[in-house]
Amino acid sequence: MNFIITIVLGAVLSELLPWWSVMVAGFLSGLFVPLKKLAIFLIPFLAITLFWVVYAYSLGSSNDFILAKKIAVLFPLEGNVNLLLLITGIVGGIAAGVSAILGNQFGKLFRK
Repeated sequence: MNFIITIVLGAVLSELLPWWSVMVAGFLSGLFVPLKKLAIFLIPFLAITLFWVVYAYSLGSSNDFILAKKIAVLFPLEGNVNLLLLITGIVGGIAAGVSAILGNQFGKLFRK
């Protein structure tokens, strides 16, 4: 349930807000859907990682990854676009996972 909520919130909020909208999505999903232990971080992390990789792939594939290839050369990726997409997803996933932990802790504070 948390996985789906996080992806839907991330997709909707990314149309309205900048890149940090995934942090808001992670926070809200962590706040309203309580999880335990590692799942607090892992489920929003995986949801936003998947969302960002798919979204970046869809944006890049429309122009044959011209910009992504240039950016992959700037980083020590040797022009590997797939690795750049994976790193992009991981960065978004970490942001969402950490904010989900914050949302979960914030929810525990007010549930007691």
